[in-house]
Order: sequence, then C-alpha cells, then structure tokens
Amino acid sequence: MQPHHDVQGAPLAPLTTLRLGGPADRLVTATTDEEVVAAVREADDSGTPLLVVGGGSNLVVGDKGFAGTALRIDTTGFTLDGTALELAAGENWSDAVARTVEAGLAGVECLAGIPGSAGATPIQNVGAYGQEVAATITEVTAYDRVERRTAVIPAEECGFSYRHSRFKADPDRYVVLRVRFDLQDAGGLSAPLAYAETARALGVEVGDRVPLARARETVLKLRAGKGMVLDPEDHDTWSAGSFFTNPVLTEAEYRDFLARVAERFGESAPVPPAWPAGQDRVKTSAAWLIDKAGFTKGYGAGRARISSKHTLALTNRGGATTEELLALAREVRDGVAEAFGVRLVNEPVTVGCAL
Repeated sequence: MQPHHDVQGAPLAPLTTLRLGGPADRLVTATTDEEVVAAVREADDSGTPLLVVGGGSNLVVGDKGFAGTALRIDTTGFTLDGTALELAAGENWSDAVARTVEAGLAGVECLAGIPGSAGATPIQNVGAYGQEVAATITEVTAYDRVERRTAVIPAEECGFSYRHSRFKADPDRYVVLRVRFDLQDAGGLSAPLAYAETARALGVEVGDRVPLARARETVLKLRAGKGMVLDPEDHDTWSAGSFFTNPVLTEAEYRDFLARVAERFGESAPVPPAWPAGQDRVKTSAAWLIDKAGFTKGYGAGRARISSKHTLALTNRGGATTEELLALAREVRDGVAEAFGVRLVNEPVTVGCAL
C-alpha cells in the first residue's frame, strides 16, 4: 500500500512544537494503520533508520536533521462504545479529551490541553494534574518490529510507571497503532480530584468530584497560565512542555537533598515539595529545583530561554537552534546538580542530538 505523502528532504521543525531541527532524508505521512505498517516494514527491510512522528510535542531534533525516513502518523479514529474508548494513534489527544468530556465520561479530563497525538500517550504514560493514562488504558495495539506482526498488548503488560512504559524502554521495537481506554460514567462528574492545585483552583478538596466540563476548563486555564497550551503567537508555548521529569529519589538520597537545601539556605530554608513514589521512594519537583538553583522564569540571554510562565519549559523565542536549546538545558541540569546533588533527566526524546 502506497503511503499518503512521500517527500524527500522534508523539514522536520514544522512538525515539532519546539519548531527546531533539520530535515529528514524522507518524510512519509500515513493515514491508515496499513500504511503505517507498510512504511515501517519498508524501512526495516531496507535497513533505513526510522523516526516515528506523532504530534511532535515531545521531540527534540538535532540541527543536522535525521538521516533516514521520518514516518508521520496521521491516522484518524475515535470510537466510543459505552465507557470503552478506542483512539487511532494519529488522533489529536486534546481534542479526544474534549470529546470524552462532552460524552459525560470521566478518567482523562485532567489531561486536557496536553499537545500531541493519542499514540504517544502510552509511550510516556502521559500524566498531569493528578491523572495519568495508565489508570484508564486497557490495551495498546502496536506493530512489533522484532516479531514483524501487529500485537495487542494488555495494560498489565505495558510496564507503566512514572512517565515510562515498555514502549519507552524499547523505543525501536513498537509502533503504536491504537489505544483503548475504559472510562467512567460518574453522572457527568469528574474522577475524584487527586491534585491539590486543581482542587484549590476549583475551590474544593482533594478527593472531591466536580462537573466534568469545569474540571477540564480549570486544567486548561492552569496550563495556559504556564504556557502549556499551544498558541502560535505565544513563544512560551514553543516548547516541548515539561523538559525535565520530576526526580524520584530513594529515602537516603532525599535526606541528602534536604541537607543540601538546609546548607544552601540556612535557617530560612524553604521546604521542597515531596510526594510518596512507591516503596522507599520520594518524588520531588523539578520546577522547584530549577527555580531555587537560580534559573527563574525567563532565564537566558539568547533565542532559547526558560519560559516566562513556567520554569520547567525551555522555549524557542524564534530563530533558535537545537544546539542553543540543548546548551541551556545542560546549564540548567548541571546547575541543579551542583546546587542540590540531584540530576535532572530530560523528558522529551532527542533525535540526532543528546543532552
């Protein structure tokens, strides 16, 4: 089956929310699952490197581009059967969330406004404002490049953890085609709110439910206030969202971290945010670490700077190069490590470049 579009020397920057990166040798756009599989097989058969592109919101492409085939997944499909939802990988995630809210179904309403495609959500185990997709995904259909077949992988075999999955652990093996979810009919109410900031903004307590549309609208406002809702006119949204994941520390590492905070700030030491993250693990805030290490909103003198709305987003102010963005990322990462002994890990995928 012939791919929908086939372009040689195609620029990749317009396909990413950072608007950075050089061209791909070849860009193929697939609009059906069959076209996706055919393009993957063709690349594998010819030994051509393959880059799969969805919404481009989690992608940092090097200035030299990609020496191989970039496969843009542009498949469509939104099927709702009771509380069961099936999304094609190419569906716009934020639009799909809006449709579930309109249908009166809870479970992903706090994931509103997250840019990118549905197929990317299980890879990262996308999460925000107290929800993550692992809580509602029932199975993922993916093309397995090792076994050269389409496989249906139940949620319990997806290896979901914080911003991670088996798909991220083995990024060259699976190409996601469809994702299935089981949502909740709570009479038009949201799932119990699990995030303090959302509950505060809604004037309710953590654990309360609110009307679905109110939950979604509140999250969209919170995200927009941090430059996390795409807007072509707003350079604060020319980003890959949160550039670093929140660090998960052992209890011993967390004690060392608190000692570094006390050493740095003395008696007026602020208390860093902390959440339990499994057995003997504590999660803390990357945004807090970045800010307290001296990298405040708007930091930077060049064309790549920290967002003026949120310390966790690195932005292209227009005309930046990928190398300029990575230099800023390294400065932030190394500054946080020096200040607090915690090493930040980038959340976006790097292609043809490295932090």
